[in-house]
Amino acid sequence: MTASPEQEGVIKYVLAYAPGPAPTESDGFRSLRAWRDVLHRLALVGQRPDRYDGYGYGNVSCRSEDGFVISGTQTGGPGRLGVGGYAAVTECDVAANRIVATGPVKPSSEALTHGAVYALDAGIGCVLHVHSPEIWSRGAHLPGTAADVPYGTPAMAEAVAALYRDTALADIGLFTMRGHEDGVVAFGTTIEQAGQRLVAALADCLATDPTS
Repeated sequence: MTASPEQEGVIKYVLAYAPGPAPTESDGFRSLRAWRDVLHRLALVGQRPDRYDGYGYGNVSCRSEDGFVISGTQTGGPGRLGVGGYAAVTECDVAANRIVATGPVKPSSEALTHGAVYALDAGIGCVLHVHSPEIWSRGAHLPGTAADVPYGTPAMAEAVAALYRDTALADIGLFTMRGHEDGVVAFGTTIEQAGQRLVAALADCLATDPTS
């Protein structure tokens, strides 16, 4: 049995936010923006009136010198998201449920989960959180957090750490969020690896579709 769907975009952590300029341009940031727009074309990131009560969904991030860069809260709608749609997270204290960030927009409501994934291994360079009904409904073989674990909370961070420790998550680089409707998270040492893992998982689930 799964938990009731949660409203998208609700920030559950304590946020210390200061408006500021867009994150500093870099090769990684450019690649992140490109992959985010690819995911939008695949409807893994987006905003539609017939999904999730019309709220935007999906968010992406990459590690930076002093934390990580992440797409802003409720920025799923645009087909192409410019630099003004991203925030820089400079501190992420999972245990204290606290995020410190700056930029043109507030960070995604999933920023704490992103920070928890980065804390697993210094080699992780990218985290992609998307919504995929196909992976979520057909990915029973994939690692997944329990249905009673809410997104964007220390409980989610603890659940992800347990998956990393007790399952093949470190090798698979992808897990489902059973308490967050259609929620899927992929990560990798590079943005390209995280994106490829996600697309490969989607292709694998589509290949098992009995209607195809």
